[in-house]
Amino acid sequence: MFFTYFGQYLLLLRAVFRRPEKWKIYWKEIIHEMNEIGVGSLGLIAIISTFVGAVMTMQIAFQLVSDLIPTSVIGQINRDSSILELSPTITALVLAGKVGSSISSQIGSMRVTEQIDALEIMGINAPGYLILPKILAGITMIPVLVIMSIFLALMGGLLGGSLSGAVTPADYLNGITDGFRGYTVAVALVKAFVFGFIITSVSAFKGFYVRGGALEVGQASTRGVVISCISILVADYIVTALML
Repeated sequence: MFFTYFGQYLLLLRAVFRRPEKWKIYWKEIIHEMNEIGVGSLGLIAIISTFVGAVMTMQIAFQLVSDLIPTSVIGQINRDSSILELSPTITALVLAGKVGSSISSQIGSMRVTEQIDALEIMGINAPGYLILPKILAGITMIPVLVIMSIFLALMGGLLGGSLSGAVTPADYLNGITDGFRGYTVAVALVKAFVFGFIITSVSAFKGFYVRGGALEVGQASTRGVVISCISILVADYIVTALML
């Protein structure tokens, strides 16, 4: 069954990346999807990232009880954890639930109401028109959201450390700037790019091939989120193993 669904997924991707009929129409859809995925998720990602950064700082400070370890190490650990793992992965998992379920239900509803069949009868490449703008928007906006998440996680760590007294602002800022390697940001962006592709393509795949009515659309949306989350964790391990 896995190879059947995977082959069907690959065939759908081949149809998605077929040459568009009119780029002008696709461009409008891409801008719309970028607004839905990026701007629509901004507030949620900002709140989650800030609190995760603050909590991480306090937990790291709780573990570092030795007087021989400088408190600036708290900033270093929080920085590397946020850049390499927390911000890309948590952002992707949150967006898999928010964006992925929306994509699955939207395309699934169009399938069960025969709107996709109508597009195909009119000679329009339905997979390309419906899915390609979402994929392009996902691989563009999710890395932007991850960069914002990293920044807010570090600022949340500064705020959490200052309010709890775990680390002074000067020591924390010294820690996040000392020994910084830009390569870690490149790893985070590669993860964000891969996660963006997984979230949009897998969710669209589950919605595109749904059969039945409203109940099946909901079930397809749930399966799309579950498969996306599992795929994100597997991809996270693979990218980390290849790049670090």
